[in-house]
Amino acid sequence: MGLTVKKIAKLSKPGRYGDGHNLFLQVGPTGTKSWLLRYRLKGRERWMGLGALADFNLNEARDRARKARQLIADKIDPLDARAAERAAAELQAARAMTFADAAKAYFETHEASWTSRKYRQQFLNTLRDYVLPKIGRLAVADIDTGQVLRCVEPHWKDKAVTMSRVLRRIAAVLDWATVRGYRSGDNPARWQGHISEALPAPQKIAKPEHHPALPYAELPQFMAALAAAPGIAARALVFLILTAARTGEVANAVWSEIDLDAKIWIIPAARMKADREHRVPLSDRAIEVLRGLPREDGSDFVFPSPVKPGAPISASLAMLRVLRRIRSDVSVHGFRSTFSTWAHETTAYANHAIELSLAHTVGNAVERAYQRSDLFNKRRKLMDDWARYCTNEPAAGDVVPIRSASGGRWDDAGRRKRPNSV
Repeated sequence: MGLTVKKIAKLSKPGRYGDGHNLFLQVGPTGTKSWLLRYRLKGRERWMGLGALADFNLNEARDRARKARQLIADKIDPLDARAAERAAAELQAARAMTFADAAKAYFETHEASWTSRKYRQQFLNTLRDYVLPKIGRLAVADIDTGQVLRCVEPHWKDKAVTMSRVLRRIAAVLDWATVRGYRSGDNPARWQGHISEALPAPQKIAKPEHHPALPYAELPQFMAALAAAPGIAARALVFLILTAARTGEVANAVWSEIDLDAKIWIIPAARMKADREHRVPLSDRAIEVLRGLPREDGSDFVFPSPVKPGAPISASLAMLRVLRRIRSDVSVHGFRSTFSTWAHETTAYANHAIELSLAHTVGNAVERAYQRSDLFNKRRKLMDDWARYCTNEPAAGDVVPIRSASGGRWDDAGRRKRPNSV
């Protein structure tokens, strides 16, 4: 005899109770009840779960068992058929993942690994401006080469560098979607052997962009004018020039990174472009700038924002505003070039020491493996000489300063004069 609703309600002892046609009600050790179908196919006995009693009553369980037996009669394993249905449903759900959703997920996954706040902002802004309006609502599984080109081709001639970055970001999002199973096949945004056949290489049509730099011969006069400028941003710009550091490194500097007595600033790897800790030797003039700064309560930032308590000054705008009041034809970042040109053209310091002072990666992987020193002591002497040149002070060790006709310790070309030059 088969099961009835009343019999089922009375069952409490763990075990399996048959209803006929290999349909069973299983009572678990905790009293849970669920349906099982036993069948044999290709000489193999299998058990198939048909759901819990709480979800399927007796009649519904019999109907599910009947449909499974129909598949068995056609030599189709109902367990395999159900797995295929689930895979198809998952694939359909995956196809619903839009490019906008994928871009957001990719950003959230990788954001923590990007040390540059500017890069994080640019990633979102460029996708927002050039990509999402055109393919943001499309499923990542449906995006093809033509749709990728719609995003970048209209601006390729006049913004080739920016569009090449946008293309790489589209490719990264689509690669993420492929790995996650939301799409399959080749990446339609890949450059090599694909988009490269449809668009000219950016370097072929884009003019190189250089940060306009102040000629080093004009730097002492500029520093004198900058010294008279008021405000925390002006002091930050002085410190940036004296250390040849990047804008973001200075703007986000905190007091815990600086040892005033040892005259050293240690920038952690998380804030460096090369993702390596960088030790900066501080000249006496740089220490003087730091000691003259106010120490804001509750803020560890060396150069705190005057308008946003607890925040640093703007990484670019604050110092740029100060610079524009003195010189409008140069950039803040260009002072690194000024330092590099001065050091290479007027001093005998090795190229390695100069490049390390700029926190550049020097040499190939093998050379870096053997050259592990950061030449800190040599770089301290270099930065001391740089500070003297910036402020037009006599060189260390000179007994009698030799001044140029303009009154400076350096000649009109910015080269340091020696005592025997007269």
